[in-house]
Amino acid sequence: MTAPTLLWLRRDLRLGDHPALTAAVERGGPVIPVFIHDDSVADLGAAPKWRMGEALRVFGETLSEKGSKLILRRGPAREVVEALIDETGADAVYWTRLYDPDAIERDSRIKSALKDNDIDAQSFAGHLIFEPWQVETKQGGPYKVYSPFWRAVKDWQIDTPLAAPSDIRAPGSWPDSDALDDWQMGAAMRRGAAVLARHCQPGEGAAQSRLGAFAANGLEDYKARRDFPGEDATSGMSEYLTYGEISARQCWHTALRGEEAGKSGAEHFRKEVVWREFAYHLLYHTPQIMTRNWREEWDAFDWNEEITEEVQRWQQGRTGIPFVDAAMREMYVTGRMHNRARMVVASYLTKHMLTHWKIGMKWFADCLTDWDPASNSMGWQWVAGCGPDAAPYFRVFNPDTQLEKFDPDGRYKTAWLAETERNPSETAKSYFDAIPKSWNLSASDAYPDPVVALDTGRKRALAAYEALKDD
Repeated sequence: MTAPTLLWLRRDLRLGDHPALTAAVERGGPVIPVFIHDDSVADLGAAPKWRMGEALRVFGETLSEKGSKLILRRGPAREVVEALIDETGADAVYWTRLYDPDAIERDSRIKSALKDNDIDAQSFAGHLIFEPWQVETKQGGPYKVYSPFWRAVKDWQIDTPLAAPSDIRAPGSWPDSDALDDWQMGAAMRRGAAVLARHCQPGEGAAQSRLGAFAANGLEDYKARRDFPGEDATSGMSEYLTYGEISARQCWHTALRGEEAGKSGAEHFRKEVVWREFAYHLLYHTPQIMTRNWREEWDAFDWNEEITEEVQRWQQGRTGIPFVDAAMREMYVTGRMHNRARMVVASYLTKHMLTHWKIGMKWFADCLTDWDPASNSMGWQWVAGCGPDAAPYFRVFNPDTQLEKFDPDGRYKTAWLAETERNPSETAKSYFDAIPKSWNLSASDAYPDPVVALDTGRKRALAAYEALKDD
């Protein structure tokens, strides 16, 4: 009899295209799926932790339908894994690789300790299409600019996604499991969790349905319509990719089939999938991107690093700039924010308000259900001007002209701002149901004046940039 295999799940909560799961099943013995609530989970922000809990709930149900079970344990990962080996007699532990520095350090220590005890410890690809060390410049180093990275990988022949296993063999007896409700994954959300839940469809089944509908109805116009935040014109895959409810490889092949069918937006969708790959490429090779300016010369820039009253108004969606405020409220109500809006709110914070990108990055890490360590850090540094392949500092988004261009009928603004409307939409009013009561805000409040006027902020930002260049 083949001994059990522990399948250590992290951000790979799916059955389809799951190399670690496939390898565990192919060993022929029982497979024991386990998720560990260690420091990496404890440290998640409020919205992503709640969303992780929803992903676990649905995936546990999916496994039960297969005659399997999701074992939940809390504690340091190495201690939990070693305890489960003792309890189950498992002689192998398989998992999907992660690429942030803390995960790499943890996984390396655990793999070494397990191998020293003659345990078959293996990590597998699956979170990405391209392992960060696979893609190299002609000089043999990592890429620092997206365009050549895309050209390097766009013609690679990528294996087709793996089918979900038809059967996952169960052990004769299951080890004890924590109850998911006892973890209180949504505790930090307080009353906001109920509002967020209205806009969340977790799980692999929902991810597959969303991707299928997008492939059928959205790919054709994706490039032309993706920047309009009031339209449902994007794939919606970022949240599912974050928790591994769908694989990046499947998104790649969906785009590729669209290209072969002549759908004009398909290649651009594949480019966006590769943009995520590029973010992980940078994170792996330059992990400092999460904690400090990627361009060291920006260390001399005079950022505001305090949570001032003005910064609090930005967090609350009360800057007095309609596009910025609509976007911040969309995030608070749904856990998501349209990509065009992300660029606008980040530009306003870092340029008009001259506030450090790390303050914005931390707020997004608390509020976004699709929070991702690589994409979040690269995105903030890209907009701020201090990151790799960055938008030039003198490119200061004007939120008013951006709103006129990408929300010409006012659909987005109306959906999320209550104070500017005679009859506010339900989504706009729901913001006041989600926010902390201590904010003491109401839909009947007067809409605020700008924290920083757009022309004033632009001139101040350009002056600060010139001062940095002169130092």
